[in-house]
Amino acid sequence: MQPPDPLLSAEGISKSFGAIQALSGVSLDVCAGEVHALVGENGAGKSTLIKVMTGEEAPDSGTLWADSRAVPALTPATAHDMGIWIVHQLPSLFPDLTVAENLALGVERIRPWQRIDRSARRRRAHTLLMRVGASIDPDRIVGSLTMPEQQLVEIARALGADARVLILDEPTASLTAPEVEALFDTLRSLRRDGVGIVYISHRLGEVLAIADRVTILRDGRTVGTRPIEGLSLRDLVAMMAGDVRPDHARRDRVSGRIALEIRNLSCAAGGIQNVSLTVSQGEVLGVAGLVGSGRTQLAETIFGITPADSGEIVVNGNSVDVRSPIHARRAGIAYVPEDRRRHGVILDMAVAANATLACLDSVSRFGLIRRTLEEDATTRYVDALHIKVPSPSAPATALSGGNQQKVAVARWLMTRPDLLILDEPTQGVDVRSKSELHALIDELADDGLAVVLISSDIQELLSVSDRIAVMRGGTIAGVLQGAEASQHDVLALALGTDRIPAESS
Repeated sequence: MQPPDPLLSAEGISKSFGAIQALSGVSLDVCAGEVHALVGENGAGKSTLIKVMTGEEAPDSGTLWADSRAVPALTPATAHDMGIWIVHQLPSLFPDLTVAENLALGVERIRPWQRIDRSARRRRAHTLLMRVGASIDPDRIVGSLTMPEQQLVEIARALGADARVLILDEPTASLTAPEVEALFDTLRSLRRDGVGIVYISHRLGEVLAIADRVTILRDGRTVGTRPIEGLSLRDLVAMMAGDVRPDHARRDRVSGRIALEIRNLSCAAGGIQNVSLTVSQGEVLGVAGLVGSGRTQLAETIFGITPADSGEIVVNGNSVDVRSPIHARRAGIAYVPEDRRRHGVILDMAVAANATLACLDSVSRFGLIRRTLEEDATTRYVDALHIKVPSPSAPATALSGGNQQKVAVARWLMTRPDLLILDEPTQGVDVRSKSELHALIDELADDGLAVVLISSDIQELLSVSDRIAVMRGGTIAGVLQGAEASQHDVLALALGTDRIPAESS
């Protein structure tokens, strides 16, 4: 049977940025009614290829085709007109507008003298939301939505604009297993409707579960395009990174005295209720739970972003009053947040400026920042964390997502904390970078640092953590020993049931 003509294809695309060759003769196509996965390490060229295919960047050479016709000059506007839409890893919605208003932006054509039919707008929004399986009130303010809900609104907006090609960039990075399966149900429905989907992910198990074909990039070149049928996780990893293994062997560590103890901590603003936990020096405490269980809110309470209403925080045996991040830092607590673009790094600032932002006193003399000290301090962590960057003076926006995450980690390591809280540190990070971050966490714990690791990836928690605290409904549902815990145990506590549904196990 003759395969259908692609809806969109990139043929022999090359692109360089100064001396950096981002793409060299890369090709990718997507057909109607298929999910085509795009995988590769950070820096492999995935982001650049997608920018070319959506008109954000012009290729140096190569050809873009849409419906078998060459597209000489693609722009974001013409891409939208042709039905090419991208849903980024971090949704780009307007947080202060309603869901219905966000879905109308860029789609409604209202003349200056024409009144807006708000009832019709809400009805249309409701129809689009139902199409993606989202039970969301069109009148809700987007800023009040969870990350999974915002992603569904983004997909609904693309469908409202008659998207024929939908590009999803790390769509499950902050989702739990049940939410991933719900998203997959939506993608299967869109596939049946004839939408072509480009699916970018570092979660290779999900690629095997949802994709029809996969294209692997390495160092800006196409390794190959293969049907998913017959491929294994080992095959994908071998093509992506050669000798890098997908799993990390958890170390057996001997922990020291208690570095952090929280006693009956509650925060109404964060939904935290009577949480009690300890973390010892040289220990990695994993924190699991479904989205909305309170994992990030607990971290923000400990770090003083949303101060506790009651309870006690004890660091190295001393009770501390953490009313702000400044108090937390003085107490020896560091926090690398989940949303690196909003809270982790400042994209327009240099890597060195980002890395030293939390410890300016160490690179300053008489109130003035010494650039030499700043760059020397940054270089040490660039080397230790294997950050791929042209120079410490390069802007953070020039780095891949995984390398931006490493810069955020470096910033807080420079403060030499007693406790390091990492919220989804490997979110959107490739196999090699993930392995390096896991090794780094091991080294930090071996050096006596107390580490709290928050992650939606249960396998990551099982392979890295000494103990795993599972949250549900803003409190601790249970604490498991890492060596004895299983995915079933974690999910049972997170879901509040002794029986795990087949699709979640």
